[in-house]
Amino acid sequence: MTVQQNAATTPGTDGDAKPNNRVHHVRAGELDGYAAISGHTVGSRKLWMGMVENPPLSATDNHHHGASEAGIYVVSGHPVFVFHDGTEEVRITAHPGDFLLVPPFVPHREENPSADEPVVVVIARTTQEPIKVSVPELYQLTELPAE
Repeated sequence: MTVQQNAATTPGTDGDAKPNNRVHHVRAGELDGYAAISGHTVGSRKLWMGMVENPPLSATDNHHHGASEAGIYVVSGHPVFVFHDGTEEVRITAHPGDFLLVPPFVPHREENPSADEPVVVVIARTTQEPIKVSVPELYQLTELPAE
């Protein structure tokens, strides 16, 4: 038998079995929408990674990522991450090479204030698929919701 015939597999969300005992390579330009690593693309069980580009003078809505942590790496541009600390709105301006952590359930938004430069970020989440829950306003998270 070959190694591939003995390979353990995990189902992808598209119904195809993806081998889970080997390294998967997703080349530049082969993303599935924003997703590079997910259950659908490579059979990931707990991790989601992708790349997002925000155009100049744009902002996301206020949102959180449910029980998922989100790690963000700034590839290019100068995004502003906005959240509420319980007293006031906090604005963090990030630069290429910076990393940010957005904890579970923390409402935030991303802004690109540049008039001519897009923002490109790589995002990793602790769920295999992206979760985005829109909220009407930013507020301080005082306790985690019951799971």
